[in-house]
Amino acid sequence: QVQLVESGGGLVQAGGSLRLSCAASGRTSSTRAMGWFRQAPGKEREIVAGISWTGSSTYYAASVKGRFTISRDNAKNTLYLQMNNLKPEDTAVYFCAADPSEWVLNAYRYWGQGTQVTVSS
Repeated sequence: QVQLVESGGGLVQAGGSLRLSCAASGRTSSTRAMGWFRQAPGKEREIVAGISWTGSSTYYAASVKGRFTISRDNAKNTLYLQMNNLKPEDTAVYFCAADPSEWVLNAYRYWGQGTQVTVSS
């Protein structure tokens, strides 16, 4: 089993920055593909960004491209999401996800509990 714990969420003004972290524990060999998702009130969960084990492949949703950066430190079993130039529409609960596959975009096996990000205008 894999446990994922997100941190770094909070309240920030529009134009500000936050860095989310996701610490993986347990069977970390099963966290080859990792990603960030978000779910705003009344909306479906959507993918924000994904990254492969080596970091050589990344994916960004169009709405965050150029503002968010996904990265990982495999030695620390930690996934990051640097979020810059935040907008009120980025307000959501952000979830970390992991999968044993080399690359996935939606069908992740493991999920964290989420961290709230609120962007005020």
